[in-house]
Amino acid sequence: MITYDSVDLFAGPGGLDLGAKAAGLVPVGVEWCSQACATRRAAGLPTIQGDVRRYGPADFMPATRLLAGPPCQTFTVAGDGAGRRALDTVLDLAKRMAAREDIYDRLAGLDDERTGLVLEPLRWALDAADMGRPYEAIVLEQVPAVLPVWQAYTEILHAEGYNAACGVLAAEQYGVPQTRRRAVLVARRDALVGLPAPTHRPWRRGALSEVESCRLPVVTMGDVLPHRGPFVVISNYGTGGDPKNRGRRLSTEPAATVTGKISRNRIVAPDGRELPRLTHSEAGVLQGFPADYPWTGLDIGQQIGNAVPVPLAAHIVAAATGLRLPAPATESEAA
Repeated sequence: MITYDSVDLFAGPGGLDLGAKAAGLVPVGVEWCSQACATRRAAGLPTIQGDVRRYGPADFMPATRLLAGPPCQTFTVAGDGAGRRALDTVLDLAKRMAAREDIYDRLAGLDDERTGLVLEPLRWALDAADMGRPYEAIVLEQVPAVLPVWQAYTEILHAEGYNAACGVLAAEQYGVPQTRRRAVLVARRDALVGLPAPTHRPWRRGALSEVESCRLPVVTMGDVLPHRGPFVVISNYGTGGDPKNRGRRLSTEPAATVTGKISRNRIVAPDGRELPRLTHSEAGVLQGFPADYPWTGLDIGQQIGNAVPVPLAAHIVAAATGLRLPAPATESEAA
């Protein structure tokens, strides 16, 4: 029998779940991809394989918190842009859902059905409220282009009795060894809520502000992959095929955003020697997963790239629930 106190929609291989566990929750994940489910089960994470749209709060009555990271493919700049083009429609549908209108014929008319999945957490939240069992806390995560949707959610949740906040966070400011920007929403019924305060400095070249200098230093690739020694990562991501635009990150810097194509990145020694490319374990570590995480099945690179970075997940879950995370290491301990 599965024991849980929260439900994670579009749960993937478990990044949001591991963050939730660090914050003191016991989540169950709903995920349709059999490969991600295999990884989750190998990691011992409670898992229901299936389509989120076929379930609802009544199927997960013990869950008092709702977590979700809907698919981002139609909203990300690397995708075809169907979600971004349909943004006005999605915002209108959210308002109609809040008014308890039936929108499912209109959802069926979207160019890409994945776009409408960004509204599934709202359906779950409203259904739970209508059952008289509203979720105590809600945590949502997506690519920055979805921020207008989270802003619409914030207004709707306020009307439903929640305190809510949303914004775009930089993952490296929460101890993730990569630069990755994510739109997040946190909501809570019984207390004021806000986005989590950064624990680490932003990654940029140049002088830091007084506030930033009081934070922990950014976590670098070399910090989490010390066995590699000094190296340079050369990435084609975002180059449009132009070799002049290849991104370079030193091991003394955080990684660029980890994507499903991370195995294409070249790893070069300071003297120019080609080094072995990142393993699945190493790519997972850059997302905050343990080095021994049991990545399983096919297309593991995509599983890793789609995951929510674990340290960021822990901070946003803690912000939404009021639970405490273990204190981060001091700068002297981190050195």
